[in-house]
Amino acid sequence: MPGYGANPSHTAMVPDRDSPRTIRLLPQVGAKGLRALLNPALRPFLVLAIALVGLTLVDGGGGRILSSVTAFSTLQYFSTFGLVALGLGLTMVIGEFDLSVSGVFGLGGCVAVLYGNESVWLGIACALGVGIAFGMTQGLIVTRFGIGSVPVTLGGLLTANGLAYVVTKNRTVSFDNIDLALALNETIATLFSVRSLVAIAFFVISIFIFFTTRIGRDLTATGSNRRAALVSGVNVGGIIVVSFAFSSTMSALGGALLSFSLASASPAGLADVLVPAITAAILGGVSLAGGTGNPLGLAAGVVTLSLLRSGLNALAVPPYVNDIASGLILLAVAIADAPYLLRRLTAAAAWLYRS
Repeated sequence: MPGYGANPSHTAMVPDRDSPRTIRLLPQVGAKGLRALLNPALRPFLVLAIALVGLTLVDGGGGRILSSVTAFSTLQYFSTFGLVALGLGLTMVIGEFDLSVSGVFGLGGCVAVLYGNESVWLGIACALGVGIAFGMTQGLIVTRFGIGSVPVTLGGLLTANGLAYVVTKNRTVSFDNIDLALALNETIATLFSVRSLVAIAFFVISIFIFFTTRIGRDLTATGSNRRAALVSGVNVGGIIVVSFAFSSTMSALGGALLSFSLASASPAGLADVLVPAITAAILGGVSLAGGTGNPLGLAAGVVTLSLLRSGLNALAVPPYVNDIASGLILLAVAIADAPYLLRRLTAAAAWLYRS
């Protein structure tokens, strides 16, 4: 019998801290919290928030991080390799990998400048045509001959690099429309430029299509279990070809816009986009095993990497610090994806509580 004034229902509902039932429930509560933190769908935004808070704390109220200049610089980086990361990330979602994006990025820029001096739209159309041709060819080789995407796209990378030297005759080509070059990087509403708005527009369109049409489900199903996707009626071959075509097209467009803004293109000058694109895709929640990821998470991953670059530049730290910071964050994300990590952490938490 409970004593005078006690509330039996309240007493029954609040177990003692050291009771066996409480000890059994603790790991379950901890597991739910860890699942929320380690959820691939939420992780890109958590990593972005941590990067922003960390940079702001390092700034120490100096106003260098939370400023329009840093925001504009972040979106400029976003426009540089964001489109490449978008296309590459979606090939990773289906369980493939497009190494050729770096070569197509450079080749698209060279072709755009060569033909853009006559007409800007002709230059962009030629660059997009090169991207579509490369992507479809690689996708068809992967599907028709059953060859892995890594050796096929490695061959595509080398081919695109070689063709860039051929079409430019191993020289830097100039873009004569200086007014357009300046306009592409001109500030719009303080934060944006034409290049960044184009990149944002493609992300918005991709997000809408991914979440509102069957394409998103088919991409995820193809990467999760290709045999089950075939049985359920997914055109796996078509999904693979379209994904590679989209990846190469985005790379060629990104290279064309960057080359126009620089008013020049070089066969060796636009090659440093593959590693940032891969890093942004992984930070954006895309798994190397396939079946995980979406354009919204990819956007968060690209913003995170862009923010790190622009923020560390604003803090005037040595360039190698950016590589170290990006590497540590990438390592932390890789550890979070480790098999059975959640089970190990939950068991450790329970053991520490009991001891």
